[in-house]
Amino acid sequence: MKTEREYVIEYAKGLPLTSVDNPFSEDFDTTVLRHSDTGKWFGIIMNISKHRVGLEGEGKIDVMNLKCKPEETFEAREMCEAIVPAYHMNKKHWISLIFNGTIPKELMEALIDNSYELTKKGTKSVRKK
Repeated sequence: MKTEREYVIEYAKGLPLTSVDNPFSEDFDTTVLRHSDTGKWFGIIMNISKHRVGLEGEGKIDVMNLKCKPEETFEAREMCEAIVPAYHMNKKHWISLIFNGTIPKELMEALIDNSYELTKKGTKSVRKK
């Protein structure tokens, strides 16, 4: 049976013009999902200490950060307890999915697709002043 990490990497590889890599030297756990035409990230999977995402206990857990429209980040977090404000990224524009087996695959796929669309070439961010 595939882990959630393996599942989402395989899913992301199926998106057009997508590459998956481990860009940080000596850190083989961090995996970046990016657009191969622009190099722009649409997701990052990290293995981090549980307390970094508000979980109790020792040890580490895999999380995936995905881009989200600012007005949708709260809504996404309300869908599942394992969707939290982004670890180590702008919490207004990114969310973290905790790989603990509770996020339905269809929801993960929809959030990956959304992040992919928000970050692809030709997508402009509109900043409020």
